[in-house]
Amino acid sequence: MKEFRNLIVLAPLIYAIHHFEEHIIFNFREWRLTYFSDNNAISTEEVLIRLISILLILVFIHLVKNNRGSAHIVLFFLMATQVVNAFFHMFFSVYFADFSPGTITAILLYLPINYLIVQAAFKEGFLYSYLELLFLLAAGAVTFILFEIIGPKVIGYSLMVTPLYYFFVNWADKERVTP
Repeated sequence: MKEFRNLIVLAPLIYAIHHFEEHIIFNFREWRLTYFSDNNAISTEEVLIRLISILLILVFIHLVKNNRGSAHIVLFFLMATQVVNAFFHMFFSVYFADFSPGTITAILLYLPINYLIVQAAFKEGFLYSYLELLFLLAAGAVTFILFEIIGPKVIGYSLMVTPLYYFFVNWADKERVTP
């Protein structure tokens, strides 16, 4: 169960549990509208369906291709939707001194499970360096921030760039000289 391919299968499940905390137990949308502009006209259920569907497709691609490019696009998506999201919840809970719905599962599920996923990615050679991880985290942060500012259109834009990144990573691996 410690393999990358097994751990990434947990990501859609923990996203569903996180969504349950945000929108069934608490009311994240109401909290968010208290502090941020309303730039997301689609329902929370539609966001859940879109993001879980994309994540499942990316996980499936990795299960079929099992290469660095497929691992990187999964990691990018997890950085944008789970890791940066966890820091968002924690930071703004403290900043506004008001509990952000989703913080509990962000701390208890997103961070530990994604830590295990990243560890497995390093162990199995899908990540070569912390610089690669930092790049994926930065790309995920930019995507998350743009989503918060612009809205759901960002999902489409990031999906259009994803195949280019996939092919670039795999091309760079072929060009890499190994001793």
